[in-house]
Amino acid sequence: MDTSGTARCRLYLITPPSIAHPALFADELRAALDGGDVAVLQLRLKEVPDDAVARTADVLQPVCQQRGVAFIMNDRPDLALKLDCDGVHVGQQDAPYADARRLLGPDRIVGVTCKASRHLAMEAAEAGADYVAFGAFFTSSTKEVTTPASPDILAWWSEIMTVPSVAIGGITADNCRPLVEAGADFLAVANGVWAHPDGPTQAVRRFNAVFDACFQ
Repeated sequence: MDTSGTARCRLYLITPPSIAHPALFADELRAALDGGDVAVLQLRLKEVPDDAVARTADVLQPVCQQRGVAFIMNDRPDLALKLDCDGVHVGQQDAPYADARRLLGPDRIVGVTCKASRHLAMEAAEAGADYVAFGAFFTSSTKEVTTPASPDILAWWSEIMTVPSVAIGGITADNCRPLVEAGADFLAVANGVWAHPDGPTQAVRRFNAVFDACFQ
């Protein structure tokens, strides 16, 4: 994951909150990656024991490594370190950024949820976060929307900061264009890929077609 800022938007995949059969999901992940450029896979399992998270990571991480996709743990810097992930994503109710950075060191990715707060984003960037995540931009079926965000915050951020931005929340290939045009560096997507009616390969292909069209 290149977090130095990028002119072309890239896809940041988030797993479903529950993965009953990691090997079967690994096939879905490979199918998604066959569709085109993907920068990141975030393992986001909710209310799942640590050993189940570890088993899932053991299956999915090699798929990501083979394709040059960064593998990031959600919420848990301790597990990110233990499982040798490329980094961690922390929310405002999770481990503080400073704790995550202290645990993972300077070379792993630490991203921070900033919702719709310019203040939180500035604080995270100044502290050294590798990216800031804004959202939710649309209604999400995987997470309750408590702080709706506007594309304006992406445009504002891209004008004043070099730290990359991630847009999140209900994003699909059909509704994403305003976020790309506003300056999002990455789009974080879950159901927009895994629940796509034409399958994950076509979903990723369609996202990348939008990215290419906006980059031209």
